[in-house]
Amino acid sequence: MDADDRADVIQLLGLYADIADMKEFTELPGRVFTDPLTLDFLSIADIPPMETSLGDYVGILRGTFAAFTATHHVITGHVVEVDGDLATVHAHVRAEHWVPDEVADGGPNRWLVVGFYDNEAVRTAEGWRLNRVKLTATHQENAHLANAALPAE
Repeated sequence: MDADDRADVIQLLGLYADIADMKEFTELPGRVFTDPLTLDFLSIADIPPMETSLGDYVGILRGTFAAFTATHHVITGHVVEVDGDLATVHAHVRAEHWVPDEVADGGPNRWLVVGFYDNEAVRTAEGWRLNRVKLTATHQENAHLANAALPAE
């Protein structure tokens, strides 16, 4: 495996975390994802894996993460396998999400997700891009806060 390919794939996960943590929904998504892409957040959202356009996913990200006061995603222990123009990456994640104090209403204000990603990336003319993201949560704290910061419909 080429060390540059491995580094590029690992960098994608850092940029992926920056989208939410820096609330940068304009430039970064196009540097991280293919269009369309497949998402699998079944372990935390009870939504079956789905293919979506990049534009729709950016809207989901913006709507979800804009509601949190802050988030912090730590992605480590990357195991990358490259086979030609396809790469898989397994990595551990600790993701913390803080809701505004008024939403917490005197209770806990942090939703913690611990688990791992099993993602797939493809080499494109612009470089490596994630085309499949799968999060497997192995532990959560205060999962009831996952949607608490979202506006009521």
